[in-house]
Amino acid sequence: MDKLWEITMGDLLDYQAERYPDQDCVLYNDRPFRLTYKGFRDLVNLTAKGFLRLGVKKGDHVAIWGANVPQWLLTMWATAKIGAVMVTVNTAYKVFEAEYLLRQSDTHTLVMTEGFKDSDYVGIVNELAPELAGSRPGEWVSEGLPRLRNVICCGGPHDGMLPWDALYELGAEVSDAELAAAQKATDIHDVVNMQYTSGTTGFPKGVMLSHHNILNNGNSIGDCMKFSPADRLCITVPLFHCFGMVLAVMASVTHAVAMVMVETFSPAVVLKALHEEKCTAVHGVPTMFIAMMDHPDFAGVDFSHMRTGIMAGSPCPVKVMRQVVEEMNMREITIVYGLTESSPGCTQTRTDDSLDLRVATVGRNLPFVETRIVDPETGEICPPGVPGEFMARGYNIMKGYYNMPEATSQAITPDGWLHSGDIATVDEQGYYKITGRIKDMIIRGGENIYPKEIEECLYTHPAVQDVQVIGVPSEAYGEEVMAYVILKAGEAADQETLRTFLRERIARHKVPKYIGFIGEFPMTASGKIQKFKLRDMAVAELSLQDAANIETA
Repeated sequence: MDKLWEITMGDLLDYQAERYPDQDCVLYNDRPFRLTYKGFRDLVNLTAKGFLRLGVKKGDHVAIWGANVPQWLLTMWATAKIGAVMVTVNTAYKVFEAEYLLRQSDTHTLVMTEGFKDSDYVGIVNELAPELAGSRPGEWVSEGLPRLRNVICCGGPHDGMLPWDALYELGAEVSDAELAAAQKATDIHDVVNMQYTSGTTGFPKGVMLSHHNILNNGNSIGDCMKFSPADRLCITVPLFHCFGMVLAVMASVTHAVAMVMVETFSPAVVLKALHEEKCTAVHGVPTMFIAMMDHPDFAGVDFSHMRTGIMAGSPCPVKVMRQVVEEMNMREITIVYGLTESSPGCTQTRTDDSLDLRVATVGRNLPFVETRIVDPETGEICPPGVPGEFMARGYNIMKGYYNMPEATSQAITPDGWLHSGDIATVDEQGYYKITGRIKDMIIRGGENIYPKEIEECLYTHPAVQDVQVIGVPSEAYGEEVMAYVILKAGEAADQETLRTFLRERIARHKVPKYIGFIGEFPMTASGKIQKFKLRDMAVAELSLQDAANIETA
C-alpha cells in the first residue's frame, strides 16, 4: 500500500460496483441470497433511502443486533452511505447489557433479528420499552430509552416495530438526489461505527471508528493476504466484532473479494460452504479451526482452492496453526494482532513470511502504523527481546470512547500512542510476540470478557460476600472464566445456583465455567488482591498445567 485511501465507505462501494458490477459480492450457501457488487450496492442504496425516510440523519446512531444475516451487512453499508453511525451489539447480550448499551450509545434506531440462541431480543426490547405493546411504529415514546425512535425487526410482525421489508417501501419514496446529497455530506473522518469493548476498567466503552480508520485498516489487511477479485472469503466470525467487520468485510470490499457468509458458526455449515463455493480463504479464532478439523465431514472437503485466511481473536496455538497449514491447504494463512481501539489491526504476518514466523509471531507492523514496546513503569522503549507494553500510533487509532473523555485520555497519550495493555516482545527484524496482559481482561474464544462485569453481577446475589473473577488456561478456548467466591457467614450457595443466577442476567459466554469457594483472597501487604496467585491456585486445583503450557504466538 503506497498511500492511504481518502474516500468514504459509501464512495468505496460505488467505486467497486462500477469496476466489478458482475463480480459476486455477498452470497449465502444455505439460502437464496446471492448478489453481485452492483446488485448489493443497489440494495444498499434502497436501504439507505429507507433510513432517510425514517428520519435517520447524519451522526444518528443505528444499533444492529443479530447474527450474520443479510440485513446486518445492508445496515452497515446503508448507514455509512448517509453519514449515520452503526452501533454493533453482541448477539449474546441479555437485558442488563442491552439496556446499558442502548442508553449509553444514545441509539436512535435499533435494527434487530427476533433473537439468537437463548437471547430473546423481542422480549428484551419489550421489557426495556413496554410502550411498544399495542403501538404502531413511530407512535410510541420510550421512558426508559428516551433517545430511541425506531425499532426495525427482521421478522414479526411485532407491536411498535417496523418490519425490515417496510424499509424498502419507504426507500422507494426517496429520490436518488437526496441520497447523493447525504453521501456527499459525509467526511472520511466522520465516525461510522461504534463497537463496545470491555477495555481495561469499568463497564463497556463505545469505541468510535471513522471511515478512514476501518477502510484503510481493511485494505492493509487484504493487501497482506494478497487479496484480489479472484478470492472467495468464507466469513464465519461474528460481524459485530472488528474481526468480522474489518478483517473480513472491509478487507474483502477494498479488494472486490466475494464474501461467502455464514450466519452463525457451525463446523458442518462452514465446511459445506468451503467445499461448494470453492472458497480460497476463511477466517476464524483457533477454536473454530479446531472444531472444523475434528468434524466427521472434514475428510470429504476439497481444500484444493484454499490459500489464505486469518487466525486471530485469541492467542493462536502453534500446533493448531501448523495443522491448518497442512490439513486445510492454507499455506498462506496469516495472524493479525490488534484491538478494537486500533480498528483493529496493528501487526500482521505476510503470506511470504516463513512458516516459523507465521505460526510463532503476530508479524510486523502494518503500513502507516507505528508500533513500539515500552517499559510499563518508566515509559522507556525496550530493546529487542525485552518484554514491555505494546503501543501503537497511526491512522488506525480510534477517535475515542463515546462520551468518556477521561477513559479516552487514559488510553491514548497526548502524542497519539494507544496503550494496548498487552505485554509483548519484538525481535531485531520487527516481528512481535504477545506474551501476556497487563490488564486482567479474559479472552475466551475471541470474546473479550471483563471480570468486573461478572463480579458486579455476582455481588448482587444475597449469599455472596466477595468475589474475584479470573481467566484460567483452556486448550479449547485459550481461556475460561473462573470465579472465586467468599460466601457470607451463615449463607449457602453451590456452583449451579450461582451459574443459574448469572445466566438470567448476563450473556452466556461470561458465565464462569469454574466456581471455587474460598475463605480469603491472597493479598499484598498494602491490601491489593493478587489475582495471579488465584490463577496459579486454579491451575493446580483444576489440573490445567497442560493448557497453561501451550505455546502461542
